[in-house]
Amino acid sequence: MEFNVKHGALETIKCGWLVVTVSEGKTLTGPAADLDKASGGQLATALKNGDLSGKSGSSLALFALPGVAAQRVLLLGSGKDEPLSDRAWRKLAQQALRTIKAGPAGDAVFALSGTVKSRDLASQTRLLVEACHDVLYTFDQFKSKKADKPKLKKLSLWSADKADAAALKRAIAEGNAISEGMALTRDLGNLPGNVCTPTYLANQAKALAKAHKGLEVEVLDEKAMKALGMGALLAVSAGSVEPAKLIRISYNGGKAKDKPHVLVGKGITFDTGGISIKPAATMDEMKYDMCGAATVFGVLKAAVSLELPINLVGLIASAENMPSGTATRPGDIVTSMSGQTIEILNTDAEGRLVLCDALTYAERFKPASVVDIATLTGACIVALGSNASGLMGNNDELIGQLLDAGTRAGDRAWQLPLFEEYQEQLDSPFADMANIGGPKAGTITAGCFLSRYTKAYPWAHLDIAGTAWISGGKDKGATGRPVPLLMQYLLDQAKA
Repeated sequence: MEFNVKHGALETIKCGWLVVTVSEGKTLTGPAADLDKASGGQLATALKNGDLSGKSGSSLALFALPGVAAQRVLLLGSGKDEPLSDRAWRKLAQQALRTIKAGPAGDAVFALSGTVKSRDLASQTRLLVEACHDVLYTFDQFKSKKADKPKLKKLSLWSADKADAAALKRAIAEGNAISEGMALTRDLGNLPGNVCTPTYLANQAKALAKAHKGLEVEVLDEKAMKALGMGALLAVSAGSVEPAKLIRISYNGGKAKDKPHVLVGKGITFDTGGISIKPAATMDEMKYDMCGAATVFGVLKAAVSLELPINLVGLIASAENMPSGTATRPGDIVTSMSGQTIEILNTDAEGRLVLCDALTYAERFKPASVVDIATLTGACIVALGSNASGLMGNNDELIGQLLDAGTRAGDRAWQLPLFEEYQEQLDSPFADMANIGGPKAGTITAGCFLSRYTKAYPWAHLDIAGTAWISGGKDKGATGRPVPLLMQYLLDQAKA
């Protein structure tokens, strides 16, 4: 989809669809008032006759309006005459796109009036672009019959003031880059485990670097990881015929002396739970256990597309967690790269095992910040549902920046505590720590475990178990979160 900016008198713009909003009060203002005047009161007549209520979700299509160059006009109800929430704004844009993309028109102009709470024009424009891309996303590469491609190819965003053009074009560029990153994240997440293996992810990293000259890739195999002492990560892959990979993707858009920001992604390409095997119900969704890794791919793609003036390192700790005669057993003790020993009480708490070695490896980059992203705990879904990602860390400034970025990106997180008392739940009589802390505060004790490997730098942990994919039913699929949150964070760092 091509996005651009339009100016000029609305009634003179030739297009397949012209989309404007009407509030519940039915008082025509802004673009709707302009079209009503140009058409000799046609919009006011439709409202008077009750053809459109103006309530959120209502719509009315008008064809060949006199005095209006657009072939069709879509009136959208925007609800009460007050600033919209992010959610309402997204739904408005998505409703419009779903209506018009099914038709024969090849282009459309959005002239959506009203404001969005706590957002300037550029910010709400970026949100609109992302919402439209979400509607257009399809994943049908394994279907013998592909979905019909919409004839709609061009979407213009109208602005009354030409002085807004530069800001709007920048917002469109950011929205496009973030959406393309999210699409890559969703594609990787939606792939089945028999296709998306650690080796496949390594090859995808190389393909991404080939497509973008600003990226550099290095892949460590199991022999290299063994030499580094990554006993925790290798304990997870021990039961699988698929070899583990540690993938590094580097982007150097900043100065040589600038410390990089490091993103660490959990890349369990399929998680059976290992010997501590999961229940059969919904186990198919454990292909999504690599969505943290997929997020790193998406963020790197967006960052290099926008040519952000920062240095960035993506680390992907990838393995398949399977039961077999060579699999790690409950009660086994392994030594991590940091030298700390771990008693593995549950082999289904494997994500923290691959992450802890990757987090230790991250020290060599002398990072400005490290954020790990992982579908880590079912307990996070119990605590926060599917609306917010869980957030913990060892640096208040970093935590605050991520919380703020999530709010502004419309991709929110919520901070959970890492009080010292929770660390005691990881005590083991036989090793430096256990890999689980019992049934209480599972998300927090997982964060406590990771915190023992991140003392050398500012660190934050995003638990995306509830936000990375939609579970069950016809809408099942990866969401692309938290690419928007992390991109807003990196955009902020670039500006700073």
